[in-house]
Parts: sequence; structure tokens; C-alpha cells
Amino acid sequence: MKKTFFLLLMIAASTHLIGQSLTIIPKPSEVSVREGSFELSKTTGISFDASNAALKDIAAQFNEYLSTYYKTALPVNEKGKDGISLKLNKSLSLGDESYLLKVDQKGISITAKAPAGIFYGIQSLKQMLPVAKGANTPLKVTFADIKDEPRFQWRGVHLDVGRHYFPVSFIKKYIDYLAMYKLNTFHWHLTEDQGWRLEIKKYPKLTEISSYRDETVVGHASKSKIYDGRGYGGFYTQEQAKEIVRYAAARYITVVPEIEMPGHSCAALTAYPELGCTGGPYKVMTTWGVSNQVFCAGKEETFKFLQNVLDEVCEIFPSKYIHIGGDECPKDEWKKCPDCQKRIKDEKLADEHQLQSYFIRRIEKYLNSKGRQIIGWDEILEGGLAPGATVMSWRGIKGGIAAAKEKHTVIMTPGTHMYFDHYQSKDTEKEPLAIGGFLSLETVYSYEPIPEELTGDEQKYVMGAQANVWTEYIPSTKQAEYMLFPRICALAEVVWSPKDKKDFADFEKRMDTEYLRMDQLGINYRKKD
Repeated sequence: MKKTFFLLLMIAASTHLIGQSLTIIPKPSEVSVREGSFELSKTTGISFDASNAALKDIAAQFNEYLSTYYKTALPVNEKGKDGISLKLNKSLSLGDESYLLKVDQKGISITAKAPAGIFYGIQSLKQMLPVAKGANTPLKVTFADIKDEPRFQWRGVHLDVGRHYFPVSFIKKYIDYLAMYKLNTFHWHLTEDQGWRLEIKKYPKLTEISSYRDETVVGHASKSKIYDGRGYGGFYTQEQAKEIVRYAAARYITVVPEIEMPGHSCAALTAYPELGCTGGPYKVMTTWGVSNQVFCAGKEETFKFLQNVLDEVCEIFPSKYIHIGGDECPKDEWKKCPDCQKRIKDEKLADEHQLQSYFIRRIEKYLNSKGRQIIGWDEILEGGLAPGATVMSWRGIKGGIAAAKEKHTVIMTPGTHMYFDHYQSKDTEKEPLAIGGFLSLETVYSYEPIPEELTGDEQKYVMGAQANVWTEYIPSTKQAEYMLFPRICALAEVVWSPKDKKDFADFEKRMDTEYLRMDQLGINYRKKD
């Protein structure tokens, strides 16, 4: 009897150790690990319903990954070669992004209600493969059963290309990074005081003039008066933007464009000065910060311009949401502008804050007429919130709480936990120049998107969370990767994994493997202290 007991104890301990080696990030909802492994070989095939184009594409992406990093590829839908099975089952009582993954002596099966679930199952399978490179790596996958589903519907990462432009190739790579960790929203910040980055065919001067600045400040803008004397610019054609949308969609990521208004519009006003309160002249900003020059809220030409711009934006981006900014809009010019003051009087508004609310509501109504909904930074709460607007809460969590209590959907992205442009160490001398602040991996991991101030009914308005990568001090793709990694891994666990499964000590252990995988993928990341 004692022998049997100790044998069972050894088996349990062995299974536990195997479980520790399953280093999937974000941590799945439910995992059961068993002793043994299935090895992928040249006789292992990928089988699925050949009539389903989405599954065919997912299998092709997986094969591309194997070819790139393991110098191997698996036969697809060949008779007798079905070691990996991708199955859709619409009767599953799971969400569209959920999946079941089973590995045993027969092979690997991934089952889901919708293709998105299959895709996320494949991402987990990739992380179950050994971290190595080359044709001689045995591709052994631990026996396991996984049932997994996301906690939040909005799992986002933002990238500001207004301050610094990044090539299409890197935007695709950035999207790949989101997909690796089951993030599903790419918030693309396309316009700024320092540059307009999207081609608008009706207004060619936006790319001829607004996409370029004469020079760029050197060092920290709060201290430096030195400029590099070099012109800087770049933009994305509509075809390039559409290509990025297609690329993201194939990875189950929605691209949400942001066209800033009424503030952060100095670059646009440089090309079209008649849309400002003073008529200009204006100049694309060469330093960081916020310009006092904003779109005139009193002129009808402003709204006609923005509606025409949004018409083209909606043709490029099929997303349900269009982000219209609404943040950091100085009211100095509005206070002096006869047109803006007339608008306040005619619309019976109390002040310039309500004028901004009028501006946002009017844009929202137009986008609603096109079947879209708006997202704005939490300043859109000032002066009264537009009826169907979604609030992105960045100035702490108060804006998100206020919006949820008013029954508005909310995306939490507070600077305290979600601003990846902040330093990753308190010893800033050893880090690349950043805007300021300190945001460690552990702080990101500790974030809870649902504020305790919300009641059970109010909590349902929190759609999820998002990290923001502002690029004033991120001039290169290499540095963009550095600021994103490894914090993106902590974000992924915040928005995907069950709250009661989060454990930073366990996360750190799994990250030891993930750092090796980042090396394998050639990612420039901040090394562990």
C-alpha cells in the first residue's frame, strides 16, 4: 500500500514538473498537463476542412513560422498525415475567440467555434514548441489539455506614427507581435501636431505639406533648444493602409485609426490654414508638446473638411470604431475667435468646454450616419459626453469610472500602468531617452482593468485595456521594440487571463522561456534585471 502511495506521489510530482514547463503567455484559463510528448516530424500533417479559406490561411501561417525558425514545413491535408487537426465546431458553448487544444499520443487537435479561436490555439501551440532554431531541433510538444478564453473583448496596443514614422514592414511586424500574445486591436495614431501620416486624396496637401517638418528637437523637449536641422517626414498611401488592414485581419486584429480633432491639428492647419481660428500662417511643429493652434469650431469649413477626411478613412478602415482624439485641446484661440464665440452663442453653450462637446457630438453624429462609432480620450467627458461615445481613460481611471457610471463603454489605458513610452528602470541614465515616468514589468502586470468603484452592473461597460506607445522619444524600430518588450507580455496576461490565475512570480518563471523565444525571433527587448 505504501509503495502504491509513493508511486502515485512520484507521478503527481512528475506531472507537476511537466506543468511548470508549459510556459504559455498569456496564461490559459484551464490547463491539464500529462507525462509524455508528441513529436512533429516529416510524416506529421495538418488537416482541416479544405473548403474553409480561413483555416487554410492559418495553417499556411503556421507552416511559415516552422519554416522560418525550425527550417521545416508540414504537409497539408495529405491522406494519412493528420498529426495536427484544426476543427471548427459551431455548437461549442464557447466564445468566438476561445479554443480547446489537446496533445496526446495520437497528435494535436485544436477545436474552436470560429477561426479566431483556431488562430489563438495555434499561438499557444507555437509557445509549446521548444525554443531553438534550425532543422535539427526535435519538435516535441508536451501532452496537455487546454481550455482557453479571453477575459476582455478589447485587448489593444497603440502606436503613434505622428511623431515618428515607421515603415510598412515594421507596422506588419508590430501586428505580428500583437498576434503572438492574442491581442486583437491595433490602435493606429495617424495624425499629430508634428506630422500627418495618411493619404487623403481630396486634400493632397496633407501629404505634400503636413507630413513633413523642417527639423526635430534634439534631446528632451523640456530642456533642449537644439535642433537637428534635418527635414523629417513620411506617410502611408491608402493602398498601403488597406494592405495593413488586410494583414491585420488575417491575424484576427482590428485596426482602429485615430484622426485627431479638434486639437493636435497643427500639421493639418499648415496645409489648410483657413481651417484655423486665425488663418495662419502655421508650421508643422518641430518640438514635442501641444500646440495652441487647433481646428476652428466656429467655421463650417472645418466640419466639411473633417467629414470629407472621415469619408476616406471609413473607406480604408472597416472597423466599427473610429478614434477621433478629443484630448489636450487648448481653448485659447477659441476664446478670442469671433466664429467660435458666435457658435457658442448660437448653440446656447455655456463655454468653450461645451463648444468642444458640441464639436465631438457633431462628428459622432456624422460617423454614426456611416454606421460607425467614435472613441475619444477621456477629455471628451468635459462639457457633456456624446451619447454613443466610447471613452479611452488615460488620465488615471476617474474618466473611465465616470463614463461607466453613465453607461458608456470604456477602454482603460491609464498612464500609471499602460504608457509604454515611460522608462523601464529608475536608473534612467542606463535607459534610452524617454518622455519620463517609470513603468516596470511588475507594475504593468499588477493592473486590474475593472475599478473597484464600479458596481457589478457597471463593470460590464469596461471593454478591456490597452497599452499606448507614444513616439516622441522613439525614433527607430529597434527602440520601439525595446519599449514594447517585455511589457507587452504582462499586458497580454492582464487582458486575457482569468483574474484569479494571475501570479507575478509564476509569470516571471514563464518569462525566462519567453526571453529565449524573443532571442530566437530576433526581438530587441529590455533584458531582465
